[in-house]
Amino acid sequence: MAQSENGMWIIGYGSLIFKPPPFYSFRVNGYIEGFIRRFWQSSSDHRGTPESPGRVVTLVSLEDLLVHDKLHHDIHVYELLEHKAIVSVGASVAQSSVSISSVSKADLKVWGCAYYIAPENVEKVKEYLDVREQDGYTTHVVPFVISSISEENEFTDEVISHIPKENGVSYITSSIYIGTVENASFIGPEDVKVTAKKIVESRGPSGENLEYLQKLCESVRGLGAADQYLEELYKLASLYRN
Repeated sequence: MAQSENGMWIIGYGSLIFKPPPFYSFRVNGYIEGFIRRFWQSSSDHRGTPESPGRVVTLVSLEDLLVHDKLHHDIHVYELLEHKAIVSVGASVAQSSVSISSVSKADLKVWGCAYYIAPENVEKVKEYLDVREQDGYTTHVVPFVISSISEENEFTDEVISHIPKENGVSYITSSIYIGTVENASFIGPEDVKVTAKKIVESRGPSGENLEYLQKLCESVRGLGAADQYLEELYKLASLYRN
């Protein structure tokens, strides 16, 4: 969240994409750079229980990828492949030979959305998110590049006109909820097959874990973005459920 005299922005890369916060004025689509999206966060309060935690998404930064060798495997399997098509579910996926040290933030894009909250609704939405985004999530400031405006109304033109541009690209700088690698609920790196089975088995107060994964996949597709990790995870989960 980024609060100002003009209101604030909320960035979504997980459930916020398909389950918007209350009282938002309009939404834009776009991406953040320098992160990968993974189902490596344990969920004991929404899509699982304390006895049987589910899995929800978090972001892993390029800085953490560079520091922690154990996180390297996934980025070579998904984000760094020259040809990102997965031939068959569950098959061994060829890995890229790109050195992790040569990866830039621009090489890693996570597509999502951002919601504008008018000044009179800022405190109410902050209180709502403080309850919703628990179990290991903390706020971090990141830039968000706007690719399109998905909802337009009487507020849109005025707010958008104040958004800065860099090299012709509009962006906002905002806070975002992330479960970092240091938080107690961080699970990863976890084999995609293990994650898929856990998602199929899990259910919590907010519903089935598989529903979360399905809606997220559909929402990211709706942005016109490719996320091979999400797609393989969903295909595996669908097979295990059947």
